[in-house]
Amino acid sequence: MGGLRRLTASFVVSGPCGVAVRDRLKHLTPQDERVLRAVGAHQGTLASRDLKTRCADGLEHSGDTWAARKRDLTGVSSSRIAGAITKATHDQWALARRCQAAHIQKLEAGIKTLRHRLSLPLGEKGTKRAAGGYRSKNEWFRKSRRLGPLEARHAAAVADWQAGRVRVVRGGKRLLSTRHHLTEARLTEDQWRERWEAERWFIAADGESGKRFGNEMIRVTPDGEVSIKLPAPLAHLANARHGRYTLTSTVAFAHRGAEWADRITVNRAVAYRIHLDTERDRWYLTASWQRPAVQTIPLETARARGMIGVDTNADHFAAYHLDQRGNPIGGPHRFGYDLSGTTTHRDAQIRHALTRLINWAVRAGVAAIGIEDLDFTPEKTREKHGRRKRFRQLISGMPTGKLKARLVSMAAEQGLSVVAVDPAYTSLWGAQHWQKPLTTPHRKMSRHDAAGIAIGRRALGYPVRRRTAPPPHDRSDRAGHRTAQAGPGDRGREGTRPPTTDRPPGGPSPSGKRKREPSASETVWDAPSAQQWVHDSLMHTG
Repeated sequence: MGGLRRLTASFVVSGPCGVAVRDRLKHLTPQDERVLRAVGAHQGTLASRDLKTRCADGLEHSGDTWAARKRDLTGVSSSRIAGAITKATHDQWALARRCQAAHIQKLEAGIKTLRHRLSLPLGEKGTKRAAGGYRSKNEWFRKSRRLGPLEARHAAAVADWQAGRVRVVRGGKRLLSTRHHLTEARLTEDQWRERWEAERWFIAADGESGKRFGNEMIRVTPDGEVSIKLPAPLAHLANARHGRYTLTSTVAFAHRGAEWADRITVNRAVAYRIHLDTERDRWYLTASWQRPAVQTIPLETARARGMIGVDTNADHFAAYHLDQRGNPIGGPHRFGYDLSGTTTHRDAQIRHALTRLINWAVRAGVAAIGIEDLDFTPEKTREKHGRRKRFRQLISGMPTGKLKARLVSMAAEQGLSVVAVDPAYTSLWGAQHWQKPLTTPHRKMSRHDAAGIAIGRRALGYPVRRRTAPPPHDRSDRAGHRTAQAGPGDRGREGTRPPTTDRPPGGPSPSGKRKREPSASETVWDAPSAQQWVHDSLMHTG
């Protein structure tokens, strides 16, 4: 194999299990805004207090402590609000634990790399799998001093993990740090304070099947009327029966509105969240619900109508259309995006590029899109690519987690499946076997376009490499067309030509040697795997 690692088998990614839609609350009166701010501040205080208690419990948390916290919150709100707050607290604590585990793994990777490089002689070259030695004594000395602080941070993180201690900032650590850099953020203290308070509000309610319109706390009628069940201390602000406040604004979900209406008509659970965008001074209502788990289609069905192979890059998607036998059709397609600027701008760029990619796939008539199962976690460590700052920024800037989630969700709306493949050697073998043969005066092929072909062929179950070219006329036999695609069951498709007939079957050649030595194949056969993508809430945090 020459050191090549075994490839994991391709698999069809599971479809989305949840839906979220959003609409703006327009034309709110001053009284509406005062009520929303009062409810958000009151419930936000309760949520902060409950999170503090949960963090103090640590690993001692149990069903009894959960019930005790919920009883304390019920007296100053209601049982449903208490349930929503404690559930959000548990989700936030669990997210903090996953972040803590990821931080420990990152520290361990950095320490391992430092120890390895410090053990090597100065100037020793590295390999693709491991970095080499440091260039100078000065760099070796500085890295040896860095090893101590990393080990201390790792020991402290492990101690916190074992003790069940987590550190959570309601409102976000980044926004908290912005308080000390208002000039760079171009914010006044009042503007920052308004944003900080809005991020710490809590105006949300979990759905309840069987209740009227699927939610008892925040109720939205089919006509779009929004009403809120006020907590007990704010019941005097109600303008409707049973301690409810009805907003003057109405909502109408343009996207998936029919699906939302079907759910609330039969009183199926729908969760709601109301939040304020302080930059635009706009209020929004977000509705979300779960979908029943849909069985993914078999891999053979996904391959039946060909495949779109997609190579993900720092500034564009390189896609190629392949037929059922793995043959490229037409020319390459590129869908560009810009990942600079704010998070909102990057998300919009990714969505626009994915929309164009999916629309093209629908027009091409395929049933699935093949994409690499990328994970740059081991590659982001500073110790492995310390001098290659631009490369580290390039890897860190690619939103692989959000890309996976968005592609699966958007493709499912168009009836397309997503096939994830092992990313090993796709760019290398694609450029080696497909870039030059497909380059013409009227068609320019890049390394990324060739990688798209390699990804598509791997998703279809074919090897990346093409069949070997026939020998010239003056060797062993006559030249024949040998670059056509063969089926995956034809085991001799990349072997040598048939032996000459001037010897008995099974006997040696007249010269005692083979006419042509077999070429070393670079094909690595897929190994079985039960891998699947897991949609982690880490990729959805703001």
